[in-house]
Amino acid sequence: MWTGLCGVRMGFSAFVWSCVVTLVLCSAAPFKLPQKIEPENDRPIIGILTQEVDDYMKKFGKTYIPSSYVKYIESGGARVVPIRLNQSYAEHEKIFRSINGLLLIGGSVNLETSDFAHTAGIYFRLALKANDEGDYFPIWGTCLGFQLLTVLVAGENLLTKTTAENVAYPLNFTSEASSSRIFTNFPPDVHKALSQEPLTANFHHYGVTKEAFTGNEKLSGFFSVLSTNIAENGLEFVSTMEGMKYPFYGVQWHPEVNRFQWDPRYNFPHSSNAVRVSSLLAEFFVNEGRRSSHHFSDAAEESSMLIYNYNPVYMANISAYEQSYFF
Repeated sequence: MWTGLCGVRMGFSAFVWSCVVTLVLCSAAPFKLPQKIEPENDRPIIGILTQEVDDYMKKFGKTYIPSSYVKYIESGGARVVPIRLNQSYAEHEKIFRSINGLLLIGGSVNLETSDFAHTAGIYFRLALKANDEGDYFPIWGTCLGFQLLTVLVAGENLLTKTTAENVAYPLNFTSEASSSRIFTNFPPDVHKALSQEPLTANFHHYGVTKEAFTGNEKLSGFFSVLSTNIAENGLEFVSTMEGMKYPFYGVQWHPEVNRFQWDPRYNFPHSSNAVRVSSLLAEFFVNEGRRSSHHFSDAAEESSMLIYNYNPVYMANISAYEQSYFF
């Protein structure tokens, strides 16, 4: 007696016949080679462009990164490489080929003439070209970084007075938010909370109004508006946007402060929903970076570039940041 494929005991002739039937059935099915699946990058590295220091920070260095941005990216599952401003184009191009995404942070510099704006423009153009060639590379802009992305795309500065200083808002979602890449995977309860609770911290005096945004063909043809808010003067400004074709994203608000800044003088949202929003956005952007295949030439070069080579400075006694890295 023989035991067939399903565990049924049978005679030899019946077993042979079952094998013949099995072969016929299998051969009738179309044969396909396995699809090639691109491996996910499980060691993503995000570059953070350093920001020019304010006057009270000059004793520490020329540029800096608040540690809240570093922790934000690390909490999403990536490591961080600080990108110094005054390097050659060749050096920036080499860094671009080594990192898996770029974060443009907040601050207070000229969006057209500063070193921050100039350097961001280099990476922006490299990312455009790379994505056009099928080389995935995401960019995220927060506050000033958001504003800078609008300048780079529009080709002009569209900012106007839209003060929302030290205030937290819920988001006024547009119809495009529900199908967006940023928000589409938000749990329904978090998405609802984000539209009803003050979970987004705003610290800006200028922004792009909805009217100016939609009135600029370059900008409105590049980014989808996902949310707006109302400034203190009653103007409606764009608060969240994402690229239609490119993996470029911008928020006028600060998701990193929800988990990593604690100065009681400032209106940093720390509720459980605020923490969840921050966590989801960090993971989203890092996951975008996982789609990039860029890498350093070897482990030694990679290690030498990471933020771990620098020590943060305690700043809570003189700024809204608990710690900052200086360069």
